[in-house]
Amino acid sequence: MSELPKLNFPAIRLRARRRGDGVEVWDALRGIYLVLTPEEWVRQHLIAYLTEHCGVQPKRVVQEYAVALNGQPQRADVVVVGDRAEPLLLAECKAPGIPIDSRTFAQAVRYNSVLNARYLILTNGLRHYCCECRDGEYVRLDGFPNLSGEPSRP
Repeated sequence: MSELPKLNFPAIRLRARRRGDGVEVWDALRGIYLVLTPEEWVRQHLIAYLTEHCGVQPKRVVQEYAVALNGQPQRADVVVVGDRAEPLLLAECKAPGIPIDSRTFAQAVRYNSVLNARYLILTNGLRHYCCECRDGEYVRLDGFPNLSGEPSRP
């Protein structure tokens, strides 16, 4: 894991193991080991931040959430659901070397056209963009949303 960059999130502890030439990390939410890719590194940090600092209950986090977009199966990286399993927050994670740009935003907006989550988060672990959907417009927030709607900063 030493070759992966330090992210703009608080440090987290991951249970890892070597598997062949790679490294796998334990995903406590899914109860499985996953290959530690740069994107997975970002996703694990984001989930830890959401659950430890933004008031999200771990049982409300769904990874690789299925999105049927124009009849084609897609997957949103992270979705936080509410009491009735309705999407509240949609997050797209990219590897640290991938810039967060208009294509990333467009991808998240396409997914959200189906999911109708209130919040969008775009992150590559180094830069984070948080938005709230208000009256069909995406308004940028100063920090991460939490359950009470107050921004939180990593």
